[in-house]
Order: sequence, then C-alpha cells, then structure tokens
Amino acid sequence: MNQYPKIADRIVEALENDFNISGDPNEDRGQWMDFLKEVPEHRYQKEKAKVIYFVGCVAAFFPLVQKIPQAFVQVLDKSQVDFTTLGGEEWCCGFPLIQMGMPGKMQKLIEHNQEKVKEISAETVVFACPSCYHTWKEKYKTNGELLHSTQYMERLINEGKITFKKGFHKTVTYHDPCDLGRNSKVFDPPRNILNAIPGLKLVEMENNRQLCICCGGGGDLEMIDPELSAAIAERKIQEIQDTGAEVVVTSCQQCIRTISGYARKNEIDLRVMDITEVVLEAMG
Repeated sequence: MNQYPKIADRIVEALENDFNISGDPNEDRGQWMDFLKEVPEHRYQKEKAKVIYFVGCVAAFFPLVQKIPQAFVQVLDKSQVDFTTLGGEEWCCGFPLIQMGMPGKMQKLIEHNQEKVKEISAETVVFACPSCYHTWKEKYKTNGELLHSTQYMERLINEGKITFKKGFHKTVTYHDPCDLGRNSKVFDPPRNILNAIPGLKLVEMENNRQLCICCGGGGDLEMIDPELSAAIAERKIQEIQDTGAEVVVTSCQQCIRTISGYARKNEIDLRVMDITEVVLEAMG
C-alpha cells in the first residue's frame, strides 16, 4: 500500500517556485500590514537594522494568524527597537522539507536567507514561529544571535523597554509548542513574561513543559492526516478546559490555528491568543 502523501508534492512545488508553503506570490508576504492602523513609510523593510523579525510562511499568508506579526511589530515599535522584516526577500526556512524527509532540498532556501541577514548586518534574528526558530538553530550558520519572540520580549521587559500600563486581568493557561518547548527547551521565558503582567493569573495544565501534549498541528500532521490532528486537538482542548482558564495562551501560529480551528468547528467557547497579543494588550 502506497502511504506517500501526495500533498507533499504540492508543497515542494510551492517552495521551489514561490519560496513559501502556500503557493502565493512571495512579494505578498507583507499583506498582513494592510490591517494595521499605522504603517511606517518603509513598511518594516529597511536596508540596515540591528534586529530582523523573520515572520514565517504561516503567519504571513494565513489570515487567522496574521494577528501575530501585526501584534509583534507593534510591541517592537512601542519598545523602540531598530528592526526590519525581509518582506518578499524572506523565503521559507525549509522546515516543511525536514518533516517530509527531504532536507536535501533546503540548501537553496538556507543560502538565500543567510545572505539576506548578512546584507542587513543584523545582530539578532527574532522568530515568533517556533519551527522557524528551531530550524535556524539546527540548520543555519550565522554569526547573528537567534531568539524566539518570547526570549526577546523577556529581555525587553528586563531592560525596561516593555512596560505594562494596562495589564491583563484574566486567568490564563499556557500551551508549550512542541518546537519551542520539547525541541528547543524554551520553557521559562513565556512564563516569566506572563507572570510579569499585572492582573494576569497563570494556571498550568496537568501536562506542561516537557510533558505538554501536542495541539495536533505539529509536524505537518494537519495537512497529512486531518482526522488524527482533530482527535489530538480534542484531547488538548479538554485539558485546557479542565484548568478553568478564561484564555489559553501559546507562542506558535500553528498551535493557534489548530486549537482555535477545532474549537470553532465544534462550537466550543475558547479564547486562544498568541503571547505577542497578550503583551501588546497589557502594554496599553
């Protein structure tokens, strides 16, 4: 029996021709900015900057999670960070190719992205996507510092550049994304951020940190086996509800898509937020 998922061919074709997983024109990577009230003239694309925000394919092209880059650039602006995005010059990090057993096809993507970072002379590359972050840490060679958004925002809080004027007066639970938690060992920064926000009460799920249950969307599973993905999401949502939290917070665009997508389809009242959204709201 042939178990090879044919959708893999379509993804590879999109990456080879359009340099993103959606198959959209790559120059449209910045369309998420169209929904911001204020956008600078440079549209977050500078020739030189100290920090590069690597947006990632899913957050750039999938409307449900475009709120992540929309929130994160506002956090960076409010914190007076000298940053840029790569816009249409950002190519997929190559993570989907690893998941499909085709890491040999990544090299063109890697070389392009590394060269763009070098041209901008950035000291730090920041990722709100755990899979992009993990892939760069494991597969890329750069002299720059590589940080997930939670690590970078924790630094900005400690430096006094992020301050919380409004707070966030809710009980929340935190879901550890697989590529950020288990695979990259980033457990404390998101919790330190949440615990620093006035009015926020953090309650943990029964399985958290290293033992956190996948949302069901990891490893391209949603594309390959949507029924299995939904079954895992159902179990995840039950564990979230068992905490009594008003909001589930995570640090991954795919986790948001999977959890909120299942909740919406099954008419489950559940508020799902990325940690960048919580930080922005709490900053006021």
